Amino acid sequence: MYLSEAIGDFIESVEIEGGRSKSTADNYRLYLERFVEFADDIKVNDIKSETVRKYRLWLNRYENDQGQELGTTTQSYHLIALRRLLVYLSKRDVESLDPSKIELPKTSRSEVTFLYYDEIERMLEAISGDKESDLRDRAIIELLFSGGLRVSELVKLNRDDVNTERREFMVRGKGKKDRPIFISKNASEQIKNYLSARQDNLVPLFINYSRRNTRPTNDGSYKRLSARSIQRIIDKYAKLAGITKHVSPHTMRHSFATDLLMNGADLRSVQSMLGHASISTTQVYTHITDSHLKEVHDKFHSET
Repeated sequence: MYLSEAIGDFIESVEIEGGRSKSTADNYRLYLERFVEFADDIKVNDIKSETVRKYRLWLNRYENDQGQELGTTTQSYHLIALRRLLVYLSKRDVESLDPSKIELPKTSRSEVTFLYYDEIERMLEAISGDKESDLRDRAIIELLFSGGLRVSELVKLNRDDVNTERREFMVRGKGKKDRPIFISKNASEQIKNYLSARQDNLVPLFINYSRRNTRPTNDGSYKRLSARSIQRIIDKYAKLAGITKHVSPHTMRHSFATDLLMNGADLRSVQSMLGHASISTTQVYTHITDSHLKEVHDKFHSET
């Protein structure tokens, strides 16, 4: 299979099977076309580790018609698109490079750390069991990424708070301000799977299965999962997924915001969904998406 054919099939699968938006598919196409520009229309089984090494060097040295270089974040977008393509090929038993061989450039400590969509998927895939705790962990990861909650908001949730049919509920955030949370179908399904497996009537949405208490309370608050426990869960599956950057529950919130902006959401809407009192707090994400938007502009509008 040649690269151009593989990219075409992959882009279709992103929209149809993956349930992602057309803008996400267009983003992948934009970055994968850059790889074709570098490697030509080679066969996918000719993509080797050395090919990727040279591609990274090529991206680092790349300049557009205006003499502008690609930032570290933009280079990462190119590599993550290539990695997603290789994951797609691997799942269909098409011989090519192992996607785990592609590492992303390290970002500056001052930059917001976020996860790409495929990294979220890898974390979910790292949860291999079907115990109650495994179902809980899947629900936590899906809910954090889908709803953009603060960890303090997540741990306060009770099982009756979340409407899994309407896929929305209210939380009380900073400053005791209420805001609506909207979640994906996947997140809703994972929460339902977890709750249907629960053998208790305890109030908390997420409970700790290892906690022991000689003086239990009637409402089950002694079993409520703590923020620290959530951190350990996220850290565990990030490591199992082979993610080397530091990942925290707040990283999932960053990922939620970045994904929204990358797919065309306006800043004010993202501010409302995050519960930020000031728009300036939300603007921290714009430096991530600005480099992507500049890339799109140069590709589609620079000659008009």
